[in-house]
Amino acid sequence: MSLGDEREPSGGYGGTGQTRTRLPESGGDVYGGARRGGRSSSRSLVTVVGVVVLLIAAIAFANRGNDNPDSTGADENQPNSSSTAASGSQPVQGKSGGIPAGFAHDAQGVQSAGANYAVTLVSADILKPDRRAEIVQQVFLTDKQAELAAKLDQAYSKEFLSSIGLDANGDATGGNTYVSRTVPIGTKVTAYSASAATVEVWCTGVFGMAGESSTNPAGSDWFTMTLQLRWANSDWKVESFSQKDGPAPVPGDNRASSADEMAKAVEEYGGFTYAR
Repeated sequence: MSLGDEREPSGGYGGTGQTRTRLPESGGDVYGGARRGGRSSSRSLVTVVGVVVLLIAAIAFANRGNDNPDSTGADENQPNSSSTAASGSQPVQGKSGGIPAGFAHDAQGVQSAGANYAVTLVSADILKPDRRAEIVQQVFLTDKQAELAAKLDQAYSKEFLSSIGLDANGDATGGNTYVSRTVPIGTKVTAYSASAATVEVWCTGVFGMAGESSTNPAGSDWFTMTLQLRWANSDWKVESFSQKDGPAPVPGDNRASSADEMAKAVEEYGGFTYAR
């Protein structure tokens, strides 16, 4: 796939070869207790969690070289008053290996598949070798799995995992808790046919390391993931995908939680199955 906003596995961002990492301020919890002023946007805009940059860069690297699928009957879906309304139907029929499966064979099923796959592909599980193999088999087309698995294993090397505070098994070290939670905000089908489709998923999420010793404390990020899907074996499967930043709102005035609060939230609050 040809990526319009490709990031290299070294952590480079947007072709600049740079990463942006938020470091703790001196004195006190890395999460802080002070409110961020609503007008301190310049500082907030340049404060981007380095972990999510590295994560998405590795994913983008793993997908280099794939071609976009051909699709017929392309139709740009324009937003309207019902674009976020519940449809009333059930596009998700079940789960396989903990990942939603059995999506409806229509544009609504494409949106549901895209949302759920976006959550899976930017999750903490993708960094765990054993779980990653299961995800590749569940989410991707059969003829793409071997090549993609090899690229992901190369991208998520021991050195890469160590650089974000994880051991060789993808587990957090030093008593910390690794956080990677993605939340779809909306979806848009940009091309659709009975055999192939393209869907964009606008997301936010929490990424980073929750822990007193972390230099990459968990923070939020906004991005849009584009997934090329094909209908195979009675379900929508991913052929290729890419990611770009934003759209992002002006940062709010929320008080940052402590490391313990963040770690507890990750352990106690489960995720969702997303359906249109």
